[in-house]
Amino acid sequence: MESTFIESVKKQFAYYKHLGDKTFEQLQEPDFFWQFNPESNSITVIVKHLWGNMLSRWTDIFTTDGEKEWRNRDSEFEADLKSATEVLEKWEAGWNCLFNTLNSLSESDLNKIIYIRNEGHTVQEAINRQLAHYPYHVGQIVFIGKMIQNEKWQSLSIPRNKSNQYNAEKFSTEKQRRHFTDDLLNDKNQE
Repeated sequence: MESTFIESVKKQFAYYKHLGDKTFEQLQEPDFFWQFNPESNSITVIVKHLWGNMLSRWTDIFTTDGEKEWRNRDSEFEADLKSATEVLEKWEAGWNCLFNTLNSLSESDLNKIIYIRNEGHTVQEAINRQLAHYPYHVGQIVFIGKMIQNEKWQSLSIPRNKSNQYNAEKFSTEKQRRHFTDDLLNDKNQE
């Protein structure tokens, strides 16, 4: 199996989307709007910001700046969505925009220059920039979910006190070339 940069980052992004999806499954409607304090963002606001960023960065990347004229970043931090359904629609729309663009790229596109706020990036640099940005916010979503769920939280990775068991399972198999998300994403695709 030949692994390419694009295939690898698609798996990475899919993994972080999965963490958000699994967090949302543990929440009730009011939880999407909960804020720790007035200066903290709710899950709704974080999703709205991710959505705005994804649409802006990944629409027409070769012909327009990644900071679109139609984007109103400041409004992304206004809590004006009214339902979890609206939040999840924005979540899916943002990720779909990202994955549609990634799916359209070839390895030869990676060194092409695109612009974000008039600053030139190779496509690969722009991908790496967002591969740092999106997990930062997904981590916030997961942390909020954990605060809300407290002892009812279902771990999204290796559960506490299960590291030895997990490692024993991993080391009981032959060494092989694979991406750490393969099992997770294959299980998800079979649902």
